[in-house]
Amino acid sequence: MNVQQIKQRFGIIGNAPLLNRALEVSAQVAPTDISVLVTGESGTGKEIIPQVIHQLSSRKHGEYIAVNCGAIPEGTIDSELFGHEKGSFTGASGSRLGYFEVANGGTIFLDEVAELPMQTQVRLLRVLETGEFMRVGASKVIKTNVRVVAATNENMMDAISSGKFREDLYYRLSTVPIQLPALRDRKEDIHLLFRKFAHDFAEKYRMPAIKLIEESVALLISNSWPGNIRQLKNLVEQLSVIETTREIDSITLGTYLSQKRQSTGLVLQKDAQKNDFSERELMYKFLFDMKKDLTELKKLVVDIVGKDGKVPLTEHQTDYVNQIYSEVQNEIVPPSRSLPEAGHTIEVSRPAFEEHHVVEESLSLEDREKELIKKALEKHRGKRKYAAQELGISERTLYRKIKEYNLVNK
Repeated sequence: MNVQQIKQRFGIIGNAPLLNRALEVSAQVAPTDISVLVTGESGTGKEIIPQVIHQLSSRKHGEYIAVNCGAIPEGTIDSELFGHEKGSFTGASGSRLGYFEVANGGTIFLDEVAELPMQTQVRLLRVLETGEFMRVGASKVIKTNVRVVAATNENMMDAISSGKFREDLYYRLSTVPIQLPALRDRKEDIHLLFRKFAHDFAEKYRMPAIKLIEESVALLISNSWPGNIRQLKNLVEQLSVIETTREIDSITLGTYLSQKRQSTGLVLQKDAQKNDFSERELMYKFLFDMKKDLTELKKLVVDIVGKDGKVPLTEHQTDYVNQIYSEVQNEIVPPSRSLPEAGHTIEVSRPAFEEHHVVEESLSLEDREKELIKKALEKHRGKRKYAAQELGISERTLYRKIKEYNLVNK
């Protein structure tokens, strides 16, 4: 069976060379009893390889058992894999067959194999070398004929160096290693997978399938996809259910992708670090905006000042100057000095104004921050998600600031 036939039979989407190579090797080793170790990042679809190997082998009519080694408690995993005798431990009210006994003549897939306890690794090594094992609490040796395919997303050399995994077991499991590529290394497949998932969710939820406009496709492909295919599928399902429009533009797609990046970053940081970072972002933003306002004020004054340093202001100019003065909170014009009215003149000393390029007095950061948040909420009609993106902070930080400044009903 060639690669294209394998894809059609197992519903595999993609034409990336690395994916094709993984499927080629799977087909080549399937007729043998060689142990296979599948490696790749979490979410790359490693579970499909042992299914391909099993179905293309002479064991396809035998049992196929998939075991998540990381999900079974250390105290019971030996019993799960190798079985136990009655009374062998507290709660063992009867004998039990293990997976290696049930799957005799078939295939066992050991997912997250690096999570196996050391004592279980010793038992597994014996099965791979001799085909023999003993139930927990028994003295009788049992023979089994099982094909083992294992998978991990860990760096096995690091696990061996740290003493977490046995080196001899690693070489027994990885007689043939198969590496599945990350989604970011399959750029030509990303849009194909998106359309496949969109069609699947359209059928599942009985609605028209979503699709991307041209500029959105480029954004989709350029994303780093740390969660790989699992993350892409999750994104498509969210878009299918939440968005009312069926054509997804780059702004909408970017919103969902930024949320994913933000949530990934939050997992890697402590709460205190998150809060400090978010508030620093907000502070930088409103200080930048203040600097922009000062620059505009300077430009306005320089444009309207005459040779004698005195100039009448129009009503429009007066309003604009007053607005800028108010926003910088009288740092340029002291509170004791009244603001100009239309038709009056103001006296501006150019050297004195230049000296105010650097404002040495302390600025009211709290008022400025509050004003920026109010403006962002008004601009986006109270939608906190978009307001937070405008401010460059997380929704959680924005929500806390809204409560702090009592802006809930404003």
